[in-house]
Amino acid sequence: MEESKDLQLGEQIVAVLKTIYDPEIPVDIYELGLIYDVLVNEDQEVKILMTLTSPNCPVAETLPVEVEEKVKSIDAVKDAEVEITFDPPWTQELMSEAAKLELGML
Repeated sequence: MEESKDLQLGEQIVAVLKTIYDPEIPVDIYELGLIYDVLVNEDQEVKILMTLTSPNCPVAETLPVEVEEKVKSIDAVKDAEVEITFDPPWTQELMSEAAKLELGML
């Protein structure tokens, strides 16, 4: 029972992440492959490991805050923290098939 609740929360988090877009690319950050990991502990605290398309990304200041705020808005989430990493650096290979199709790369 506990596992399905966690799975449900994970799906809710992914659904929220799919509402956040990189302003320069008309694809959400999840499909772009910017989200490397989503960790939820027993206290329903969420840690998201993500990257940006480049270290000089114009939304480097605002995008992580938007991700935190939107994930925190999920009722079951007590807290959320975003950690930005550039290891490994983002490449187009990390994009989903849907994102590549959307951008005319397939």
